[in-house]
Amino acid sequence: MSAAEALLELQRIDTGADQLRHRREHLDERDRLVAVTAQVNKWESTRRSLVDRIAETAGIVEQAEAEGSRIDAETARLNAQMRTVIAPREAEALQHELATLAGQRAESDERGLVALTEQGEAEEALAAHLAAEESIREAARSADERLQIAESGIEAELAELEQRRLGARALLTEALLARYDRVRSKIGVAAARLTGSRCEGCHLDLSAAEVDEVRRAGDDEFPDCPQCGRMLVR
Repeated sequence: MSAAEALLELQRIDTGADQLRHRREHLDERDRLVAVTAQVNKWESTRRSLVDRIAETAGIVEQAEAEGSRIDAETARLNAQMRTVIAPREAEALQHELATLAGQRAESDERGLVALTEQGEAEEALAAHLAAEESIREAARSADERLQIAESGIEAELAELEQRRLGARALLTEALLARYDRVRSKIGVAAARLTGSRCEGCHLDLSAAEVDEVRRAGDDEFPDCPQCGRMLVR
């Protein structure tokens, strides 16, 4: 294989590898995994919210029950005291306290009842939510497996191209490789064929004088395209 053929082969290999790496970063399987992962995260967030709501309402119910027990005990004490009271003013004061406690008990019972209802609703919602867990996680597992398979296939192709790349580079001089790598780092495609008067890299025509200058170069010389700077292969 001549230096010109090896140079073009190296460029074809590097271009193919670039395309594979780009495809690896933009796989439909990756987009699918991102989407289902977002669904899993949303599911987890909802589950935590429901669990927290159940715990919060359970705490309110417990507080209401404790407050109710305290009010009942205080009410019982005042009723017992009422039976021993003779003075009207003292009896009136006790009745006022009993009425206040009754209002507090009603408010406490209402808070507990509302919280208990909300707790039941949250528990029902959590049960329904948990029922969907397996299907969501299975979708995530499947998406991850498909991405791994797709990536593995690309990695295998890249490994094969790397072997061919090393073979092509072995046919070129160090100076030529250094120049190729320098141009490639700047514009991606470092070598292009000159077809007629057109550079196949930038698809622009060279002048007659520029074409003559390129064609006068030696077989192992690859002049720069005056339009794009790529190494021209005749």
